[in-house]
Amino acid sequence: MTGSVPASASGPAGDADAAAWGELLAASYREIGERAMRDLPIYNDALGIEAVGFRPFNGTIVGIMVTPWFMNVAMPAGAVTPATSDATVRMRFPAGDIEFTLSEIARIGRNASCSLFSPMFQFADMDAARATAEAALAELMLPADSEEAVRRREPETSPIDRRNFLRGVLMERHA
Repeated sequence: MTGSVPASASGPAGDADAAAWGELLAASYREIGERAMRDLPIYNDALGIEAVGFRPFNGTIVGIMVTPWFMNVAMPAGAVTPATSDATVRMRFPAGDIEFTLSEIARIGRNASCSLFSPMFQFADMDAARATAEAALAELMLPADSEEAVRRREPETSPIDRRNFLRGVLMERHA
């Protein structure tokens, strides 16, 4: 079952609170990594655990959690979901609606996360993973109808028109 809640409920809102929550989440994942993940085949030894870009957003906190086994958009669930037994919640962001999975994490409590990558073997090092996390967060915060978003969705080349292809018009353009 899925709950649908706008990301506007009250909760932690300051930059310092956001960064602190991200670091607390990272510390929890470091503990999980050492205890349960390090020896699994999905663990990328080239990566560390880092909270990237955690910031206030509409009365809650959002950021990207990078670990050697996943990269997720993460936020505290308590500030954005009423007490519910639903396993997921849909959140509205400038880029559009995103579905988050709800879970419990020791020392953190209820957490909402949306998987971006898992496993993490396409990342050679932490710099590449961090840059991807920063780009993903920037895209999440980019309004879907903004000039930049519309420009990015436009194809760089026009689709091939069958008639022009058969008439050789495409060849004339490149010659």
